Amino acid sequence: MKILLVFAHPEPRSLNGALRDVAVAELRRQGHEVQVSDLYAQNWKPTVDRSDFPGLASEERLLPTAASKATFDAGELTQDVRAEIDKLLWADVLILQFPLWWFSMPAILKGWVERVFACGFAYGVGEHSDKRWGDRYGEGVLAGKRAMLMVTIGGWEQHYGARGVNGPIDDLLFPIHHGILFYPGYDVLPPFVVYQAGRLDQAGFEMAAEHLRERMRTLATTPPIPYRRQNGGDYLIPSMELRPGLDAPGANGFALHLRDEQTGR
Repeated sequence: MKILLVFAHPEPRSLNGALRDVAVAELRRQGHEVQVSDLYAQNWKPTVDRSDFPGLASEERLLPTAASKATFDAGELTQDVRAEIDKLLWADVLILQFPLWWFSMPAILKGWVERVFACGFAYGVGEHSDKRWGDRYGEGVLAGKRAMLMVTIGGWEQHYGARGVNGPIDDLLFPIHHGILFYPGYDVLPPFVVYQAGRLDQAGFEMAAEHLRERMRTLATTPPIPYRRQNGGDYLIPSMELRPGLDAPGANGFALHLRDEQTGR
């Protein structure tokens, strides 16, 4: 397989840097092709601004979505964005690696998404009608590929459990899993998460590293998170609300968008 790992940590000697090296070494040992986009090392520009849209006249208002679509359609994306899109099209698997900062990804990685997931490429594609509402949530340009998060967290695992004060980790990662990765079509794998990252001793690191190697060995076979496909019949169009009767007992919030694999509903 071909794997793109997008790395978002400012210190190469960090725990994240060590885990990245473990993952890349194991993937290559398995015979996979690997590319790494190290955003800090690349001095990635995280902000969307007029410089992203060279065809936009100086007197025109900047409407980011419209400008993104026009620039993508005209083949005028900036070289750095085009290079990352080419990597996404090349890769069978995308891995986003980052420390959880303020309950989300670092700004540089969010900026990578905002610039690289251009309108006409990752969103704003497909027919919008009374039968379909675009090619998204399980469909789109990146359908058939897999994606996974590698995340380090400073807090305890219990803090991110079902009753934890920070909220369940699956809920915190839902906007990334469902809204960034599943939206353009990726099959999203369960995340690899390391807790108490700042307190990990050598034994703890070795345990985490071995767990990571196993995840790298099973990238092709790990079942993805069973999100409902938007155009698969589970949602009413155009309201995009879940059809009555499909709720799993007791499900609410983000859990409504998961299929019950036992009942198939």
